[in-house]
Amino acid sequence: MRTLTSPREIDALFKSGRRGSTRLLVVLVSPTSAAADHRGGVVFIAGKKLGGAVVRNRIRRRLREALRAMAPSFQPGWDVLIIARQPAIAADYQALTEALHNLLRRGGVFGGRTVT
Repeated sequence: MRTLTSPREIDALFKSGRRGSTRLLVVLVSPTSAAADHRGGVVFIAGKKLGGAVVRNRIRRRLREALRAMAPSFQPGWDVLIIARQPAIAADYQALTEALHNLLRRGGVFGGRTVT
């Protein structure tokens, strides 16, 4: 998946994306527009409330690696925005991976029925 960098794409995802959350993460998913790249894209958000740059970058790296392991089972054409919450800092990798997988599955990124 590519990284979404355009503020317009990110704003559109915030406005029209389906939201799911756990105590560790918030995930917004939205099908890409017809004009957009069909590969879809991803954005990781770790706000300053989580801590310093080292802490924020660590959580983004852990989430990126969890997403990379799941990428082969993605359906094409989805944009994903992942927001880390405070408890995600202390969570182990397995808990982060499970939370992310469940939220993406419920959002329909892996195929099958979607829950709205």
